[in-house]
Amino acid sequence: MSVQILLSGKLLGIEEFVLSAEEARVLVGRAQWITLLGEVLPRALLAEFGLARILLGSSGGGQFLLVLPGEAKASAEEFLAAAGREMDEIGGGRLKLVWAATENLGEWSVVRKRLTEALKRKVGAEAAGWQMEAFQPHIAPRQADGSEYFRELAAGLWQAESVGWNPESPARIVLGAGKHTWSLRDDLPLARHAAPSEDGAAPAKLAAMGRRSEGRKAWGVLRGDADSFRIRLRRAETIEEHVRVSMLYKQFFAGELEVLCSQPEFWRKVTILYSGGDDFAVCGAWDALIPLAREMQRLFHRFTEENLKELPGPEGKTISMAVALAADTSATLAWVYEDAGTRLERAKDLDKDCISVLGRVLEWRYLADAAELKETLARMVADFGPTSQLLSELSGFYRKGGQTWSHGTEQRFDRPWRFQRRLNRVLVGAKDREVQKLRAHLANEMMGRGAAQVKLRPAGLVALEWARLTTEV
Repeated sequence: MSVQILLSGKLLGIEEFVLSAEEARVLVGRAQWITLLGEVLPRALLAEFGLARILLGSSGGGQFLLVLPGEAKASAEEFLAAAGREMDEIGGGRLKLVWAATENLGEWSVVRKRLTEALKRKVGAEAAGWQMEAFQPHIAPRQADGSEYFRELAAGLWQAESVGWNPESPARIVLGAGKHTWSLRDDLPLARHAAPSEDGAAPAKLAAMGRRSEGRKAWGVLRGDADSFRIRLRRAETIEEHVRVSMLYKQFFAGELEVLCSQPEFWRKVTILYSGGDDFAVCGAWDALIPLAREMQRLFHRFTEENLKELPGPEGKTISMAVALAADTSATLAWVYEDAGTRLERAKDLDKDCISVLGRVLEWRYLADAAELKETLARMVADFGPTSQLLSELSGFYRKGGQTWSHGTEQRFDRPWRFQRRLNRVLVGAKDREVQKLRAHLANEMMGRGAAQVKLRPAGLVALEWARLTTEV
């Protein structure tokens, strides 16, 4: 009887590859191509060698795990080597495919360790398993050819019914045709919602989504990542538990993100860049990104409570996110995408289960406070007509090093009673009890009770910037 082997594959250099795109549509296509590779390559391998679909353990997020008969190892490695060579050409040398195989013998912790060590060796020897022609002088492909492929992929995937694979181009995913095909509705859980253009014939451009914002006409990027997900996977005691947890997370991000972005308040304002095994990225109108983040956190919390309640420890049960906004019309999607990633990493270094948004890293409960306070500020601006000077003055309380987060104005207010006085001037003549209650509520939410020392709550700056962006004409 043949010994079973486990084959683990992983894509390296994803972030560098995606960020090297100078054009927004190319970046979107690259992100979607990476998502498809993690799903299509292992399925194509099984289909090409006539193996059962059930041998697919997990896939997505730029990696996959297969269970194969021992005699299929050599053929599988040739298949992956061919795919890796074409990926190297399409990716301009930035993207690498590495894999490792080991016998499915012993406890899962031992098998996983062997796979991990074998993958580390492959990372240190990237040309292992390649043919001799790999060492010949490399002629870089024309960038325009690859860029056109990614443009077409981004333009067509959002409404495609299926994707296909051909052996002559093992790393090039095609839409609607191929030797082996998979339905995007039934076979591949893929989040691919795109905000439509005004005529509905193509995905909307970033500037168009920005113009659909309330207040300031701007766009941004939202990125999210499950906290300590790798630790959660390492704690799996069996391969069945490893596969189950991997698939649960992937299906959550793909399914919930697609449904959420299709809701009336989001569908014209956001476009999904990708959903992975434990993370996601969305671009679109700035005013849709923060509510989308809140809703994704709520759904993720409910998901982990229902599916991971029997697993000990907090690892993988919380999620952190970051929002980055385009500073001006010259900002590129690659720059804002990278900025969101940097903010996310900083937030995760500071804490877990939080969001980096509008200049602050907040726990999720404080973001809810900021949303409520933003509504209060927006109501005051709308009902009583204070100018933006009020919001600018309030932002001065949060100044660090003489600068506010977004506008760079230098205003100094060291005495908290000036804030009370400013509110009184704004609301002069307003004797309505509801107005006075609104003023008192705002003061209590912005400041602590100290009379001699300013004690400002962390959600206050987020609420101020949020209200400023919302009320900006």
